[in-house]
Amino acid sequence: MKIIIVEHKAWEQLRSAFVDFIHRTEQLIGNPPETEAWLDNEAVCRRLSISKRTLQTLRDTGKIPFSTVGHKCYYKECDIAEALNARTE
Repeated sequence: MKIIIVEHKAWEQLRSAFVDFIHRTEQLIGNPPETEAWLDNEAVCRRLSISKRTLQTLRDTGKIPFSTVGHKCYYKECDIAEALNARTE
């Protein structure tokens, strides 16, 4: 274990510079946007109580928007909630 001794004044200057750096970085970046939850095929089928084939039909007809990453489909949770609300109306 290595122990480093720093004078109190030097530590406070370093700490103050670091806090200033964080503050300036936050001002430049701003608050990061909240990310939306994404669901895979299995989660959507369970949530809507439908088969994988029915989900495929919903994708093919454009009734549920989706994104593909690799060979896997993902759905925004808010889009699935809208689809679920449309089914109950």
